[in-house]
Amino acid sequence: MPEVEIGLGKDARQGYDLADVAIVPGRRTRDTDIVDLTWELDAFRFDLPLLTTPLDGIVSPATAVAIGELGGVGVLDLEGLWTRHDDPQPLIDQLLELPEGQATARLQELYAEPIKPGLVRDRIKEIRKAGVVSCGAVTPQRTVDLADVIVKAELDLVIIHGTVVSAEHVTAPDDEPLNLKTFVRRLDIPVVVGGATSYQGALHLMRTGAAGVLVGSAGANDAHTAATLGIGVPQATAIADVRAARMRHLDETGVYVQVIAAGPMETGGDIAKAVAVGADGVMLGPPLAASDTPGRGTLWPQTAWHGHLPRGTLHRREPAGTLEQVLVGPGTEGEGRTNIMGALRAAMAMSGFESLKQLQKAELVVRA
Repeated sequence: MPEVEIGLGKDARQGYDLADVAIVPGRRTRDTDIVDLTWELDAFRFDLPLLTTPLDGIVSPATAVAIGELGGVGVLDLEGLWTRHDDPQPLIDQLLELPEGQATARLQELYAEPIKPGLVRDRIKEIRKAGVVSCGAVTPQRTVDLADVIVKAELDLVIIHGTVVSAEHVTAPDDEPLNLKTFVRRLDIPVVVGGATSYQGALHLMRTGAAGVLVGSAGANDAHTAATLGIGVPQATAIADVRAARMRHLDETGVYVQVIAAGPMETGGDIAKAVAVGADGVMLGPPLAASDTPGRGTLWPQTAWHGHLPRGTLHRREPAGTLEQVLVGPGTEGEGRTNIMGALRAAMAMSGFESLKQLQKAELVVRA
């Protein structure tokens, strides 16, 4: 890709967001009822190509079960309120009543409560008992500490995530660094890692043995992270780069690693474009802030309660409907915020693609 000169001696690549690209319709269309949205991640097969962002305002054990029953994967934050407090819902309800200026301090208080291994175990078992795939998220800093309880509770899938995750997470001098390659191979659980935003970074993560790699962050904090830290890559470009890393890894090893777009997406059209650029599935956050989630439309990024550098605060959205309405309909408004999986299906049908794999071969144009 050609570079743009910023100034004397400093060049940069041109990057594109999903809003900058569009899918070119094919020569045929098809009925929506013969469009296949199924997706496989390791040994698991899902009706929808969807993981949820592990946000406490969206995912509780109950909503994780509901999302699993709808065909996706509800990802519980194993470092969140649900593993720190016996009953966090009243605390969340109180939080929602606070003026925005007081929210960050209250979040820091709530998350100062230590993580309780017994609650981690109980939350995982609650989800498993319902008969859906259990999935939990941890940060690199906590991965080793929570590994034993995760394994004993028989978690089905684990997400190791952060704003940017590397194959070897360097810690303080007195701590042992987390080597993801060693850790992933020691766990008898499929691992998804991320977020990656570059070809080289994604390739290193794939070589750890991960089943999937997240591209970007769906935690409602992309803008805050870019503003506070100056870190970020336009999502379409990031997905395409990680797709290229997947192809090289496949050529080298014969192992196909799932690429999961985890950046800002709101509609089925956004999801369709993410897949067309190279993603296998998506991780959604803010669009799932439904009326029957813990925050009832309000959510906050996992960086909002950081003890030293909070990024973001309460993000209040008017719920578009229930989780079921948001994901699979029926649609109730004309802005694409409900039945987003139906919209994905319609986009594929109108473009002539029967499966997600076929959609990855779609022709794209860049908007001028």
